[in-house]
Amino acid sequence: MKFLDTINNVWKIEELRNRIILTLTLLLVYRFGAQVVLPGIDASQLEGLRDNTDEGLLGLLAAFTGGAFSNASVFALGIMPYISASIVVQLMGIAIPYLQKLQKEGESGRRKINQITRWLTIGICLLQAPGYLAALPSLMGGTSAFVMGLTPTFYISSVLILVTGCVFAMWLGEKITDKGIGNGISLLIMVGIIANLPSSFLQEWAARVTQSNGGVILILIEIVVWFVIILLSVLLVMAVRQIPVSYARRTATGSYEKNVFGNRQYIPLKLNASGVMPIIFAQAIMFVPGLIGGTAWLKETGAGIWLQANFGNNLFGFWYNLVFALLIIVFTYFYTAITVPTNKMADDLKRSGGFIAGIRPGTETAEYLDRIMSQITLPGSIFLAAIAIFPAIAVNVFGMTQGWALFYGGTSLLIMVGVAIDTMQQVNSYLLNRHYDGLMKSGKNRKAVA
Repeated sequence: MKFLDTINNVWKIEELRNRIILTLTLLLVYRFGAQVVLPGIDASQLEGLRDNTDEGLLGLLAAFTGGAFSNASVFALGIMPYISASIVVQLMGIAIPYLQKLQKEGESGRRKINQITRWLTIGICLLQAPGYLAALPSLMGGTSAFVMGLTPTFYISSVLILVTGCVFAMWLGEKITDKGIGNGISLLIMVGIIANLPSSFLQEWAARVTQSNGGVILILIEIVVWFVIILLSVLLVMAVRQIPVSYARRTATGSYEKNVFGNRQYIPLKLNASGVMPIIFAQAIMFVPGLIGGTAWLKETGAGIWLQANFGNNLFGFWYNLVFALLIIVFTYFYTAITVPTNKMADDLKRSGGFIAGIRPGTETAEYLDRIMSQITLPGSIFLAAIAIFPAIAVNVFGMTQGWALFYGGTSLLIMVGVAIDTMQQVNSYLLNRHYDGLMKSGKNRKAVA
């Protein structure tokens, strides 16, 4: 009943209601576009493309685009080029002074960085779209599905449509962020992932029940284990180490005196400050060994055959997941180091008159925060790596189907958990501002104050 009351309170707030309706409408537009096939392709002959993109790395791409990749849709590239461009711009901000300057200019600098990201997204699309179109004939098992033939007109028009589709998806995401609720880009990815959930579960049901491979009891056990993993993922996303901070008290003469009984706050250092970025970086690197093994000068050798067998299209193999886990741990340390500015945190703390008990302000505070981050990043990175490789454990140990196993960990699960928590927090803030209990707090509703 409390949950239903909270939902009713959400609907009472007109601004929040309008934002939710707009968000759902734009997400529906995105899902509709994912079903629109490129002009010149016979939609009735896409079964071969779906079969070839059902597993492995291509299956992962299809999952992130909500099936648009395997539908030869106008949204086949999804929103991933924008994600890639954002990562590139963020990393370039470490080395390029111009981008560092923009990052310090506040809102105007952020708008310029967004514009650079958009142009870079178009550039990445212009590289990915021809590659996708060139791979379609082999993935579809022939050229019979191309009703106009593989003519230059088809290629040019399809490239323009794919680039436009990605730009339109980017616009939808930004519009959701500005006028809707939650992070639009993340919501588009999450909706694409969730779109594959029903079909993956039905495949698992058929494998367990129809084929008498464990039956309904094993399905129920898998669902319970899934909820436990979701709970652990929530704990990973939400876990923080709180560093107590005391602030100096201003005296009547204008000077400051340290007062341990004065105002005390906390610096929240997240156990996993890097989010899913280490997994995304690691997956990008994991493409490389298979590509190297498939080169003309190496593919016939023993090393090339081994690389193709273990890294080419084998997401659930032992060597793939071992290297994958090690890369995640390394990238977690790397990304945390560049995104958690302990020196800036120490300087800001010093300027505001704050201090950590027993630690001198300035350099010693920065070193202390850096040491704490290093200590909590190790278990956080190991936990992240364990969740990332759990789909391989689910396939090889428990015999799950590959599509259903992808929801037991990795980028898919962490994105869903992270986006759900972020969206709930935004809804929660609206409720608390209107003097209602939030989604993340129990208790009776408070009456609105005029």
